[in-house]
Amino acid sequence: MNQPLYTTLKVHNEMELCEIYDLSCKALIEQALLKERISFYIRWAKPSLFHRRRTACTFCVNESAAATAEDIVRSICDEGGYTVKFLLRRSQNQYL
Repeated sequence: MNQPLYTTLKVHNEMELCEIYDLSCKALIEQALLKERISFYIRWAKPSLFHRRRTACTFCVNESAAATAEDIVRSICDEGGYTVKFLLRRSQNQYL
């Protein structure tokens, strides 16, 4: 019995790029990534007991576009003086 080609493809290749705390910076990064046609998703952090007023979101991108996305985020944050925390690690999402 032959197996379909797509069963050998690697599908879990998301990277947690960075963590952003400023919503205006988030909007700028979204626009820049969309302009460059870089696929991404945003994971919102659950508020903790000590950081309820601090909004944090994590940008996740495909590992093949991580270097380009990192350059885009660095240029936006350096130019605007925004605080960003680069994570650059594999996403912990388990789909199966």
